[in-house]
Amino acid sequence: MKVLRTPDERFAALPGWGWAPRYIDHDGLRVHYVDEGPRAADVTALCLHGNPSWGYLYRHMLPVFTAAGLRVVVPDLVGFGRSDKLDDPAWHRFEWHRNQLLAFIDTLELKNILLVCQDWGGLFGLTLPMARPARFTRLLAMNTTLATGEVSVGFRQWRAYSNSQPDLQVGRLLRRGRREMSEAEAAGYDAPFPDAGYKAALRAFPDLVPDGADAPGAAVSRAAIDFWRERWQGASFMALGMQDPVLGPETMRALHAGLRGCPPPLEVAEAGHFVPEWGAPIAAAALKHFDLA
Repeated sequence: MKVLRTPDERFAALPGWGWAPRYIDHDGLRVHYVDEGPRAADVTALCLHGNPSWGYLYRHMLPVFTAAGLRVVVPDLVGFGRSDKLDDPAWHRFEWHRNQLLAFIDTLELKNILLVCQDWGGLFGLTLPMARPARFTRLLAMNTTLATGEVSVGFRQWRAYSNSQPDLQVGRLLRRGRREMSEAEAAGYDAPFPDAGYKAALRAFPDLVPDGADAPGAAVSRAAIDFWRERWQGASFMALGMQDPVLGPETMRALHAGLRGCPPPLEVAEAGHFVPEWGAPIAAAALKHFDLA
């Protein structure tokens, strides 16, 4: 197994992304994150991306949060963005990534966290507050789910497609769902991956989704369902991309039903799977709901 590091020059001059890179070490791997806004802010927005995106997904939401005085922390999962990558898909494991995120939160001593999550950012992220309940006070969920071992037809179709694409064209995929996206922005999603050798995580993640009751990650996800339904004491908000064929309205409404105290979802009629691409008005609506605007 080799550790790969995307050259820094591939991230130069990305549209809407002028934030300084920061790094911490975890198990000998370099983990990248953005950390903007005052460190002493009352609220920290922790923005977690999914597959095959990276922190660049939050470029429209980050300025809205910082303008409201929040601290905004956006890490890249190992295998994505500016974080280190490994050339072996078999290395990636649900519990390792979950533990890495918990260690990240502890290392940065994040508190009063507004968890902002989409796709795998929720599959991992929604399992974190029950492990650190004192650190989390708010949730903004966008087209994600808890991976309890049952998978939808839409996800099975996505997994079959992804598994047929060893060199998945990430920018093309994102632009297909957001046709207004410029070529330069689409290139920003391709930036972490100079060639297919850097895409082991992209090949691994579809098969990491638990598809049985005993699959890794399923039990902790079921425990998280109980947490959100019975023990969550914070405030919640949900934005629903109505054009998502993978984790769309049916999946999100099922998740919503288990979020204690969550108001009806904000339905974004034109949004597909990667909802933060429509993120500025969503961020503004969430801040208003949380009385943070």
